[in-house]
Amino acid sequence: MRYLSEYRDPDLARRLVDRIRDTATRRWTLMEVCGGQTHTIVKQGIDEVLSEAVEMIHGPGCPVCVTPLEQIDRALHLASRPDVIFTSFGDMLRVPGSECDLLQVKARGGEVRIVYSPLDAVEIARAHPDREVVFFAVGFETTAPANAMAVWRARQLGLDNFSVLVSHVTVPPAMVAILEDPSCRVQGFLAAGHVCTIMGWTEYEPLADRYGVPIVVTGFEPLDILEGMWMAVQQLEEGRHEVENQYVRSVRREGNRPAQDLVARVFRAVDRGWRGIGTIPASGLGLREEFAAFDAELKFDLGHVRAEEPVACRAGDVLRGQIKPFECSAFGTECTPERPLGAPMVSAEGACAAYFNFGRLRQPVGGAV
Repeated sequence: MRYLSEYRDPDLARRLVDRIRDTATRRWTLMEVCGGQTHTIVKQGIDEVLSEAVEMIHGPGCPVCVTPLEQIDRALHLASRPDVIFTSFGDMLRVPGSECDLLQVKARGGEVRIVYSPLDAVEIARAHPDREVVFFAVGFETTAPANAMAVWRARQLGLDNFSVLVSHVTVPPAMVAILEDPSCRVQGFLAAGHVCTIMGWTEYEPLADRYGVPIVVTGFEPLDILEGMWMAVQQLEEGRHEVENQYVRSVRREGNRPAQDLVARVFRAVDRGWRGIGTIPASGLGLREEFAAFDAELKFDLGHVRAEEPVACRAGDVLRGQIKPFECSAFGTECTPERPLGAPMVSAEGACAAYFNFGRLRQPVGGAV
């Protein structure tokens, strides 16, 4: 496993590339389940350099991207209300809804504020007792502890003007959905290191055993990803299917127990819709009954807000790894960062944005990446 001092070795990347090539006796198919890893892979050309040994499939690892259109429209509905201060991380502001995005609502006079922590939204609610303050709680297990803390703190303070629009999703159920798809080609996973920093990797162990796939917890730097790929290829070549940890500088098997305990006190597992994929059972987090007063969907009766995904957008196929972004007919034409059809084209972790911004606009000469 790599330590920080070893990352200064200028020849390490070449040695890892050579090890993967020398180890692989056939072309293996791996999926990274993290949009940050996707951007590193595409930006650095890791998949192109190793295309003969490994095909990288980009999974549903961008929480902004998998948030369904219906939930975006609910956010837009709330942000347009004159009695609401709508707060969100900045990466949600340009995600397109059915008719507009949060940035356009802000331009039209809606009170939409970017915050850097959900606790900032709690403080806004304290400062404006005459306004309803809603925080858009989006993310995987990584952001769940901070969002749980915001709800917990709001209850401590007795704030009745604070609520959260919860859109949390969790990684293991999505991996199961991918593995049980009859068209699945994934033979091994690179698991997201930041998720495992919170949750550890015990949830992945039964998946590796049940489905016979190696899972390597991996960091986000190019050398992290190269070493994670090498570890996964080693397992595949040896016929093993275990959970291994490349990201030793941040992740422990048991994860962060205090963070897990807080999440479990505030949230419960719920069925959750994923953009372009549909509902995955028990794949999301929803507020427990004792925190229902802080649930924006209930508080503002948002059940009537419905939306259908645009037919031209194949975000679901991209997020499930069924196609590369350039295989969507709308990519780079009807769908661009300036005029996106779906979140994967505007999110900082979206696969479509990575392919567009780093010049992967078409199928490379000589075959698939």
